[in-house]
Amino acid sequence: VLFGEPRIFGGKRNDATGYGPIFEEEPLDIVYTKESPDRHISMNCRARANPAPTYRWRRDNWEIKLMELPNEHYSLVGGNLIINNPEEKKHAGIYVCVAKNMYGTVISKEAKVKFGYLEEFPDEERDPVTVKEGQGAVLLCVPPKRWPAEVTFRWIYNEFPVFLHPDKRRFVSQSTGNLYISKVEASDAGNYSCYVFNPQIGKGVYSKFIPLISTEEKKRYKADLVVKFPDTTAMLNYNVTLECFALGNPAPHIVWRKIGATDLPASAQVSMSGALLHLYNVQYEDSAGYECEAINQKWQDWHQAWLYVEAAPEWAVTINNTQKDIGSEHTMSCVANGKPVPYIRWLKDGYSVKMPVLSLTGTLTITVIGYVGDTGSVYIFSSVCVCVCLCVCVCDTEATQITVAPEDTQVMVGEEVHLQCQASFDPSLDITFIWSLDFRVINFYLEWKHYERIMDREDSGELKIMNVQLRHEGRYTCTAQTVVDNVTASADLKVKGLPAPPGGVRVEEIRDTSVKLVWNQGADHGSPILGYTIQTRDFYALTEVDWKDASTSPTPLGGRSVMADVVDLYPWMEYEFRVYATNGFGDGEASIPSMKIKTWDAVPVVAPTNVGGYGGKDGELVITWTPVQPQYFYGKKFGYVVAFKPHDDVDWWYETISDPETRRYVHRDASFRVKSNDFQVREFQVKVKTFNSKGDGPYSLSTTVYYPRDVPSESPTDVYSRPVSSHEALVWWIPVMDTGTGLQQYIDGYQVKYWRKYDDTEPGANRIFVPASMNQTRLENMLPDSHYLIEVRAYNGAGVGPPSEHCEMFTKRAPPSVAPQMWRYISYSGKWLYVWWHHIPYDWFGNESFPLYYKVMFRKTGYITGPIYMTGWHFIDFPMPQVGDYELEVRGRYEGGDGPIRKIRLQGKASFLRPTLSLATMLLLALCIVILGI
Repeated sequence: VLFGEPRIFGGKRNDATGYGPIFEEEPLDIVYTKESPDRHISMNCRARANPAPTYRWRRDNWEIKLMELPNEHYSLVGGNLIINNPEEKKHAGIYVCVAKNMYGTVISKEAKVKFGYLEEFPDEERDPVTVKEGQGAVLLCVPPKRWPAEVTFRWIYNEFPVFLHPDKRRFVSQSTGNLYISKVEASDAGNYSCYVFNPQIGKGVYSKFIPLISTEEKKRYKADLVVKFPDTTAMLNYNVTLECFALGNPAPHIVWRKIGATDLPASAQVSMSGALLHLYNVQYEDSAGYECEAINQKWQDWHQAWLYVEAAPEWAVTINNTQKDIGSEHTMSCVANGKPVPYIRWLKDGYSVKMPVLSLTGTLTITVIGYVGDTGSVYIFSSVCVCVCLCVCVCDTEATQITVAPEDTQVMVGEEVHLQCQASFDPSLDITFIWSLDFRVINFYLEWKHYERIMDREDSGELKIMNVQLRHEGRYTCTAQTVVDNVTASADLKVKGLPAPPGGVRVEEIRDTSVKLVWNQGADHGSPILGYTIQTRDFYALTEVDWKDASTSPTPLGGRSVMADVVDLYPWMEYEFRVYATNGFGDGEASIPSMKIKTWDAVPVVAPTNVGGYGGKDGELVITWTPVQPQYFYGKKFGYVVAFKPHDDVDWWYETISDPETRRYVHRDASFRVKSNDFQVREFQVKVKTFNSKGDGPYSLSTTVYYPRDVPSESPTDVYSRPVSSHEALVWWIPVMDTGTGLQQYIDGYQVKYWRKYDDTEPGANRIFVPASMNQTRLENMLPDSHYLIEVRAYNGAGVGPPSEHCEMFTKRAPPSVAPQMWRYISYSGKWLYVWWHHIPYDWFGNESFPLYYKVMFRKTGYITGPIYMTGWHFIDFPMPQVGDYELEVRGRYEGGDGPIRKIRLQGKASFLRPTLSLATMLLLALCIVILGI
């Protein structure tokens, strides 16, 4: 609808500025679905006028009573019509917006409200398709009812989400959804499901699986065209695709021709191994007959059809605002080009004009019949009608409108952002989307590393910005342009990056346990720096990235800090330092490490741990300890001082050990030997301390070491064992009683020895040593389904005592070596994940152990652990996670232990909660399992 702002002339009304309504925004077609999270429909309408217009709405030519009667569904916000809780029977239809003021009335273009749907496939089982190898096969999709009708077809092979990839032998028709296989091979055998996805309502459904069974017989078959394109009408400057596919063995080769021409049009492109012919930017000269020919060694087949090219109406001559004297005649003309010839109609104040003269050129003659006032101005009212006729010449094309505009976005450096831009436009026209940054048109060929225009839909020109940098900040404008008109929408992109790394990190003062560190501030990248963190890496760091946060003074470090004391360092340790800043968007990149420095040395403060020992043979006293870690040496010339004495003596004996890695010392003294008249175990007090070049460190706590008279004379009794799995067992016994110092058979612990009765020798048996305070242990690294002997002995520094009676035990059979086969399904709403798997069959006479239950672990990708759920069923359902990547693992638990893991990966769509095993879920999954034949 074309309106201008008329100038006002004449006498007393020279200062008038009034004009009739001019639409700035008109309602658009809307497809609403019951699954939509928004429980309302908003139809926009905005007009510019002076005085401001009033708005009314009509549905199917009936006016909606918005002012007179309250309505629970309809409400008016400005000029926008809001439909709350829409219902198909009440609210589907054709809507128009009417804007009116004292100078005229305009009616918007029609906007349709339709309710989209995609029904489920029938529950009936699909019959199997049996075909001989080398023959062609057709799997029928038979898609369900739907609206809108524009959908995409894909085929699932054996399990979701394994989709079939079309190639020279396999073709999926986007007209019928059928899957065509020109030459069946043995690898094609399996289960196929037709997947239908409606992008406008965001829903997909898939059919029951169709088994494809191939029998072994390899013959050659002639080429047979089964997909043939019909006569097609394309719009000028639009794109069109023609389909053609043939069955046969060998797989036929497809050749395309333009009838009456030697070559295909320059804009033509053949894809999908010849099955598709794409004609881009169709012109009138492309209108012709087209032929596809399928050729193989046995035969050739061909098909011909016609392509017609038509053009949408386009204005050649338009009307303008005009003033005329009362009683005069005025002729307005408009001319439109198109194929076929456009029909032209006239509107006055939004209503059709009954024209005495009508021609294909769009000429309208008006006689001005009214006169009121004293100036002769055209804007004077008569008592019959408005003398000024705001007339409109309308051609049947729809105005281009932005339906989804880009939104102001804030993004961090290095991330990816999508700016949406969708437009409605006349289907007879081609549309182009142009993006600019601060009025500079983006060159997608030169700036491909950061910019990409996603054209997955004809009405969408989404902009994808990858690895966003600070220079990408600014105002982005999307222009939706056709040959008739264009509209724009803009949005601001704010790039809020992490702070830059600080510079000039250096150490100015060095002490034994602290240093003074200085640095220069880096750029804040659009967000004030909140604080700094200092990290250290010492000489014993395992990797180059093994940095640790340091303790500082003051704590914490503010955003304006440029120096700090790093405290709680190890003396005599080599360090390097780095600093990173934090702002409102997170932690920035760390600075370049400082030069390496070494703190001053100091007296050691850490004593050895786990000091102990035992008495050996021939007067040996063995003293053991755990050495101090190198970071606690605190200086050079580090070593140990070992002190010991008999329990009743006053004086200590001292031995100096200069090797810092030493962990035992053996002292030999003939006086320690056991004499025949000794009836008690001899006791020694031992302790160990550290030293370095700066001085001596503290002693460890004193420990009593016993010197036994002889090896233990008694053996443990009542040795029992129980298999835990196919590789592990538990063994326990009654310990040797009364092990006090008053007995001659003092023990340090027990030796457990185990071996296979018929397959191993006792000298090669596995051995485990257990402290005297324990009377049980776990045996590991055993072989499944084997007969073992177990023996337990007590031991001390003098040797091992007599063996216990042998305990015999059989390990369990091993779990299966194959993980259970698993499937998954995500509900159409995307809120629930359903997982099911095979029961593992059990063979009573086989070598595998009996299944007990299943263990399911759901964890975030990169995490080692997660919640574990145990179930005796072979299915479970989870609410889908909202964000992030997750892994779901299923494994069987058997008498012989855990079986192998089956894992699937997920991308989050909904919040994660604890799983439930509902009755409805069990029935659904049981039905799916029956369908899959398990």
